[in-house]
Amino acid sequence: MSMSYYFNICSTAKYQEAFITFLLEHFVQLNLPYSFPVSLSYLSSPLFMEKESILFRNPDDEIIGAIGYIHGTGDQNYENEHIVQIQTVFIKESYRSTRLFLQASQFLAQYLAQLKQPVTELRFWIPAQPNLQRLCAKSARKVAVQDTDHGVIEEYVMDFTQWHDDVMKYPHEIYF
Repeated sequence: MSMSYYFNICSTAKYQEAFITFLLEHFVQLNLPYSFPVSLSYLSSPLFMEKESILFRNPDDEIIGAIGYIHGTGDQNYENEHIVQIQTVFIKESYRSTRLFLQASQFLAQYLAQLKQPVTELRFWIPAQPNLQRLCAKSARKVAVQDTDHGVIEEYVMDFTQWHDDVMKYPHEIYF
């Protein structure tokens, strides 16, 4: 039996509060390679920049995952809105699966594809860990490496259209 997951855009204060509360409740599991203040700024930036964040829910309406992202890059004063930076992706460990990750990716791809401002590129940073590097190298290219006080991180870039086509080629059933 397959489980249906639901995704919603955090467009109201209630959902935005649920988004940040969920991430703070799972802060240790996020294992971010930054100090708490820097981590908090990344986690909350989609809300403060008035951009989107997404919650995943199980059929019992329990929040089981989240994606936060912003449009633009700091070096361009966030004016290059065709670039989307993924700030966080988190799924509760008991729900982690390729299927749920694919469904979340498909939801994000469909949502970004219908925005008025076309998206051309996705960017994200990861801790330099072999399992994450292997996963990210399948669809993105590493463009930067940075040493932080909390470990080495790497920046990856993906062409949005190629990524969209890749994730949408699989059968999907998404519920809003």
